[in-house]
Amino acid sequence: MPLLELRPQGLYCEAGDFYIDPWRPVPRAVITHAHADHARTGSGAYLASAEGEAVLRSRLGDITLECLRWGEPRRIGEVEVSLHPAGHVLGSAQVRIAHRGEVWVVSGDYKTEADATCTPFEPVRCDTFVTESTFGLPVYRWQPQQELFAQVDAWWAANAAQNRPSVLYCYSLGKAQRILRGVDASIGPIICHGAVEAINRAYRDSGVHLPPTQMVSDSADREQFARALVLAPPSTAGSSWMRRFASASEAFASGWMLVRGARRRRAVDRGFVISDHADWPGLNAAIRATGAQRVLVTHGQVPVMVRWLREQGLDAQSLRTEFTGEDGADSEASG
Repeated sequence: MPLLELRPQGLYCEAGDFYIDPWRPVPRAVITHAHADHARTGSGAYLASAEGEAVLRSRLGDITLECLRWGEPRRIGEVEVSLHPAGHVLGSAQVRIAHRGEVWVVSGDYKTEADATCTPFEPVRCDTFVTESTFGLPVYRWQPQQELFAQVDAWWAANAAQNRPSVLYCYSLGKAQRILRGVDASIGPIICHGAVEAINRAYRDSGVHLPPTQMVSDSADREQFARALVLAPPSTAGSSWMRRFASASEAFASGWMLVRGARRRRAVDRGFVISDHADWPGLNAAIRATGAQRVLVTHGQVPVMVRWLREQGLDAQSLRTEFTGEDGADSEASG
């Protein structure tokens, strides 16, 4: 019997009697990270990384939560569980499960380029690796993040010189904080939607330094809106909240902006290719580093990734889940 199996509630470990990122309420859930497609309310007890505690509580509210430090072993039933950095967002974890000499790792979502808002990805040796494939096509190759943030700064500065607000749509958990840490905050004020500011507080409470931000309700001087960078969830596009920012230049930050036509479909002026997921080289490097001979591929470009890994001599199979990757990373983005 495999160490993990799919059940209607999600990915289940019978030897430990727990689920990983279940999509329905269960007695015990091990959570990789706080995005809405991986962390859901209603379970009896939760286990997650200590780094992500504040973020997870801000998302799920009053829950029974046990937290582990990176690499700290925890015996659950017949298995040993430990959590290791995934580098996706603050507190994002890979779940290592060891049982009778066999090791599985469930990666959740991950990226391999380090950033200043979370602990970098750490390869974990295993026999079976469960990997995402959100951007599992060779076309997806990210520029260095310093170049990407320089592009955002140039766009923002040009708009500020023309007294135009710069509205940047981005997911409120992870993407927004990474942008905040990466941009040049001296260009002008930074205004955040309430959904973004709630996560900013959790990041700051967790010790992550972010530049000063404000909400619309905090500002008595509306003239400063003309020079502001405004970070908001994608669902606010066209809303009454956005009417405050007359003549704004609008942009969207996502890995999907690399695809021709994505910016046009979003009806924005600019698209910035900023993703918190691994690109094609990153996925392949991460998989190789595990040493796993068996790879289960979930959410994303699954058929392409499975075929490619088989060509590399690995036992690769698809794993059907309800995870959605960058499309559904944020409850505000998908609702």
